[in-house]
Amino acid sequence: MEALLTLLIVTGGHDFEREPFAAMFDSFDGMTWREAQHPSANDSYTPDAAEGYDVLVLYDLNQEITPEQQAALLALLQRGKGLVVLHHALADYQAWEEWRQVVCGRFYLSPVEREGRTIAASTWRHDVEIPVRVVDPKHPVTHGLADFTIHDEVYGGYEVLPRAYPLLTTDHPESSPTLAWASVWGGSRVVSIQLGHDHFAYDDPNYRRLVSQAIRWVAEKP
Repeated sequence: MEALLTLLIVTGGHDFEREPFAAMFDSFDGMTWREAQHPSANDSYTPDAAEGYDVLVLYDLNQEITPEQQAALLALLQRGKGLVVLHHALADYQAWEEWRQVVCGRFYLSPVEREGRTIAASTWRHDVEIPVRVVDPKHPVTHGLADFTIHDEVYGGYEVLPRAYPLLTTDHPESSPTLAWASVWGGSRVVSIQLGHDHFAYDDPNYRRLVSQAIRWVAEKP
């Protein structure tokens, strides 16, 4: 019998609909999960703590992290721990440039100066019908998905780095074009997904399939 995949879901810094969010993860076959909340969640990245989970799922909005915790998190990813970054977690650690490279993108909470130009703050709006196009239906993360429309929160003006592998895109005028992407950092597979604000997303079968398959892919489980 195949062992259950164990997830650590990191939350804190942003409200969310807890019961339907938990119900989504409870629905995933072959997985079990626990939650770590900030401010103590950053203590979960040490080698001893990381023995207790297979995949790290971020659904937090956090800026506070010590240099020691940064080093522990990067070492964890160098060793190959899978990482899934959901929705508002794209805005984590605005002052930590290397984290932008890990996620292969960023939602900007405020304008920043980079290489002589100003990058504007990213935007958001609730309760939007977002058309979603599946870029690569053969990729394990998007396998079995066809183009769909989701009721969710749209983000605009967030960054996706050129080396990211696009999985989902949209032509919604208030959104950045890429909605989900895959990348590798150190020894770890990483999937970043812009979607996922509330129960409209959590209950959507396309979103559930996307998140479940993202977890399995970063864990290197079919």
